[in-house]
Amino acid sequence: MPNIKPVSDLRNYTEVLRDISAGEPVFLTKNGRGRYAIVDMEEYEKTKAVIKLMGELSKGEKSAQEKGWADIAEVEKMLGVTDG
Repeated sequence: MPNIKPVSDLRNYTEVLRDISAGEPVFLTKNGRGRYAIVDMEEYEKTKAVIKLMGELSKGEKSAQEKGWADIAEVEKMLGVTDG
C-alpha cells in the first residue's frame, strides 16, 4: 500500500524520512492531490540509470531503423569476439 502523507507533515520531517525505504517512496499531497514523491537516494540513482539506459536504447533503435540492423557476425567483428 502506498505511503501517502499531506505535505504539512514535513513540519516533522524526521518522522516522514523514517517512513522512507528503498523501493517504497513517500508520496506527499498538497490540497488533497498528489504533488511530490520522496525516494531513497539508491532508488533515485537507479531510476536515473534506467532512464539513461532507455534513452541509449532508443538512440540505438533509431540508428538501426535508419542505417539497418547489424547481423551477429558484424557485431562479433566489431567487438573482437570470435567463435572457437
